[in-house]
Amino acid sequence: MRINLKSILLHIILLLIALGMMFPMLWMFLLSIKQYPEGYSSLSSILALPTTFSNFTDTLQSDRFDIYFLNSLFVAISVTIGNIIFCTFTGYALARRDFKLNKLIFFTILGVLIIPPHIVMIPLYRLMVEFGWINSYFSLIIPWLVTPFGVFLVKQYIESMPSDMESSARIDGAGEWYIIFRIVMPLSKPILTVLGIYTFLSNWNSFLFPFLFTNDAEYRTLPVGLTFYLGKQSVDWGHLMAGAAISALPVLILFILFQNKIIQGLTAGALKE
Repeated sequence: MRINLKSILLHIILLLIALGMMFPMLWMFLLSIKQYPEGYSSLSSILALPTTFSNFTDTLQSDRFDIYFLNSLFVAISVTIGNIIFCTFTGYALARRDFKLNKLIFFTILGVLIIPPHIVMIPLYRLMVEFGWINSYFSLIIPWLVTPFGVFLVKQYIESMPSDMESSARIDGAGEWYIIFRIVMPLSKPILTVLGIYTFLSNWNSFLFPFLFTNDAEYRTLPVGLTFYLGKQSVDWGHLMAGAAISALPVLILFILFQNKIIQGLTAGALKE
């Protein structure tokens, strides 16, 4: 039996990379099942602490955690649905319609991609104040219903699709709405799945803008709510890590369920006959 040293070395490197990526999550879970881990400075002393799940029960029973969780879920789902619909409309128009400002709009979208979100932080905040949307779901949802990355992703995918079925549908008298919802979107399912998962994860973990736009606990999302475990003098690491672990659970479930779809969507259109 011949030993492939190159393959063994490659697997070792990949294993080390995987362990490096998993370490923060393992460390988070370790701290979440220990009582008062902030009082100990070494790994051995933390491991010696008794194991308990009281941090999870305390976090779940806190009076605001359920509100934060439901707010994050509502906002993430609403923004995801909006991106799937509006990015498809925009991407389809840019990919299939030839009008004067087509290329200018597309290059403008590409330009927006390189702008850091911190630059628009103050103008967007002032805009939300003028609209009266501070402390409301409008400020958490409406500005993110369509994203330049989503438009770019969908446009490039639709351009790689043959337009024969759309032309045949038009000959049979089908309208644009029928073509988009019954032909384009079903054929674009792989990339829309990737867009939906990416959008959901981005908004589920979003902190900066929800922190700026909400002052009342009624509208706070989960990442913002977890910051209240950070005190001025100390950090309640046990409950903070328990809350972070609960927050990461939907993300892990989503990735496990749709990992094949993510790979298919990212590789779709990469090879052309």
